[in-house]
Amino acid sequence: MNLQETVLIQLRDLILRGEFAPGQRLAEQQLAERLGASRTPVRAALVALEQEGLVEANETGKYLVRRFTPREVADAIAVRGHLEGMAARLVAEHGVSRQLQLDLEACLEEGDRLLAADPLAYDNYAGYAAMNDRFHALILEASGNRALQRAIALNNALPFAPASAMLPMQSTLQQDRDWMLYAHRQHHMLFDALRRGEGARAQALAVEHTEVAQMNLRLALDRRSETERVMPAIRLVVGR
Repeated sequence: MNLQETVLIQLRDLILRGEFAPGQRLAEQQLAERLGASRTPVRAALVALEQEGLVEANETGKYLVRRFTPREVADAIAVRGHLEGMAARLVAEHGVSRQLQLDLEACLEEGDRLLAADPLAYDNYAGYAAMNDRFHALILEASGNRALQRAIALNNALPFAPASAMLPMQSTLQQDRDWMLYAHRQHHMLFDALRRGEGARAQALAVEHTEVAQMNLRLALDRRSETERVMPAIRLVVGR
């Protein structure tokens, strides 16, 4: 996990937690000081977050937190589930190549290793997010459907739509740990369906897999509401 990826995950986490108000400017120097990094990885992370739809650049090129609603996030996650379900079905029907099997198995083994310790420890969390992105990307690439790949890339530009954007945020909650373990069990089941050529099952598992992201969204919003009741001065980043 390099510094740029680490900063990206930290900034994405802060936005979801409501640390920045909608429309608030994200100053590179202040973020660098807060995260203990130089401005270069912060700038790269902001560019990535703009592509994910979490921030937007104004007419002067400064980055602002984008306004969006919980419904927009939920809809984007739902669309990703159906698109990835189609990709999984195509892979299962086409057959899993030896190289794809090895690559997916490597992802599963990496996920098992990271989750065997404390999955919410920062290094493990960041490593799992990178593995999760690779697992999803391998299946999409193996689908061979360029139109489908473009559709997912377009959907990923919406707030919190990418595969790892709605993983449980770092905390000490046992519930977050349980959700991560459950999500990785789904990875194993999906791989099994792909390897067996079970297209319908693979598609259903891929769609069901995004329910973890939907649940994490609901949990995050619940926690935000609780924080707002305790500290009313804190504003939610998601629009009401």
